[in-house]
Amino acid sequence: ARTDVTDPPRSIYNCTNGLVFETEAVAELLQPEAALGNTPEVLQLNGAAAFFELPPGQGPFQIQTPYAIASVRGTKYIVDVHGMQTSVFVVDGVVAVSRIDGSDAVDLVAGEGIDVSGGDPMTVRQWPQKRVLALLARFAR
Repeated sequence: ARTDVTDPPRSIYNCTNGLVFETEAVAELLQPEAALGNTPEVLQLNGAAAFFELPPGQGPFQIQTPYAIASVRGTKYIVDVHGMQTSVFVVDGVVAVSRIDGSDAVDLVAGEGIDVSGGDPMTVRQWPQKRVLALLARFAR
């Protein structure tokens, strides 16, 4: 089921496998409706941000962006595509992140994030609280 909400404006999708994801109103997520009533394994995010919650044991699941792939097994995380960069932040659980070609794979745990772009090194970091709070606020959290 899809629900549109405000404050801030976003869409919430509930899938049959327990996957719940929210997209900012301006997000460019390809075919999110195709996930409804199905068990999606891959979604393509080309712009803005999306918040994902996948119960343990309901994966595998991937988000592909122009610059990175975020793969999970059960977690809460945010993928944000902006400009020439993909940012991934893990709220809870573990997320494997690699470049779009599958190279330079790293694992992120709760509180860690990464910014992936062109040829810049992929460095896992504990994100500053100000950045985390700003990102979570985009999803009313």
